[in-house]
Amino acid sequence: MKTNNLFLPSGCVLRRAKSADSWQIKLLVFSAKLDPTQLRWEQFWVIECDKNLVACGQLRNFSEAQELGSLVVTPAWRGRGLASFLTQYLIHTATQPLYLECLGQRLAHFYSQFGFVPISFEELPRSLKNKFGLSELAKKLIRVPVVFMQYQER
Repeated sequence: MKTNNLFLPSGCVLRRAKSADSWQIKLLVFSAKLDPTQLRWEQFWVIECDKNLVACGQLRNFSEAQELGSLVVTPAWRGRGLASFLTQYLIHTATQPLYLECLGQRLAHFYSQFGFVPISFEELPRSLKNKFGLSELAKKLIRVPVVFMQYQER
């Protein structure tokens, strides 16, 4: 499969998550120390390589927007373009304005390659302010390096 000049490695397929993937998705998200809330397998897309689930990501739906979240690639499969492939796919699948939150400049730089730009907490839609409020508080109180981003089509 191909997305914007990116190919999945041989033996890998992108597919919608199934209920049977639920525990593997949760394990991936927990192991990456990502936001464990709103892990609904129905919102996930996964990449399966040689019959093993090696990457996942989801589009969370809110009243005014969607959030690209829970993007994880297992350590053994990193560096092969799976996160880029999945990010591009989720961007093209989104049906509403798309946002995300990430930790640190390294991840912000990664997402900027795809058209995401940093925005302030105040620029977020109200539905996401409710969800990202704790992150904003942590950013202000204990300087957690949270970056809020919005996708802007190029």
